[in-house]
Amino acid sequence: MPLTMMNPGEEKVIKKVGGKEETKRFLESIGFVIGGMVTVISKIQGNVIVNVKDSRVAIGEDMARKILV
Repeated sequence: MPLTMMNPGEEKVIKKVGGKEETKRFLESIGFVIGGMVTVISKIQGNVIVNVKDSRVAIGEDMARKILV
């Protein structure tokens, strides 16, 4: 399921990072790698705030849809 369907407080393993090659590289550079853990902190107006690799990151809903858990 896409990251956007997770509820705040849930922690899951990243199974796939989709999108164009440039998008994949960007997401991987900020910690969204296959096998990594991601926790949703909150969702605000379509943006998703997550903890990934001991960092708090905010991404837009369109990017969050490309990350499958």
